[in-house]
Amino acid sequence: MLKGFKDFLLRGNVVDLAVAVVIGAAFTAIVTAFTTNIVNPLISSIGASNELGWGFLIRSGNDATFVNIGAVITAVINFVIIAAVVYFVLILPVNTAKNRFATKKEKALSDQDILIQIRDLLAEGRSDGVKTTSDGITGNTTPGTTT
Repeated sequence: MLKGFKDFLLRGNVVDLAVAVVIGAAFTAIVTAFTTNIVNPLISSIGASNELGWGFLIRSGNDATFVNIGAVITAVINFVIIAAVVYFVLILPVNTAKNRFATKKEKALSDQDILIQIRDLLAEGRSDGVKTTSDGITGNTTPGTTT
């Protein structure tokens, strides 16, 4: 039981995920500081002279009923900044590297594709040189050879 748990923890994807969570938490702290200290004052300045920020009171004189629109806008800005950094710093370079360096795998032939190839060969009058194995794989062989 402990060996299985150890194997699970030491797999590469679990370690990568742990690193991503730690870096994400640190980056979230940076974005939160940016929006709290720069964006929030700008949003509050757009609002009127209300000391609570950009929003409105549902019941006048009761600060607990304040609807803070500025906080919602700040959360949206936080999300957009984090999503943009994740996309442009992590996702885009990884996808570009995959497209550049990954080898293209051939698509496995379906039964219909194999039957179409057989039909085309038979239509050409070439039944020699086609080999079918027990697992259904077809391929061209040199005429006159047996397998």
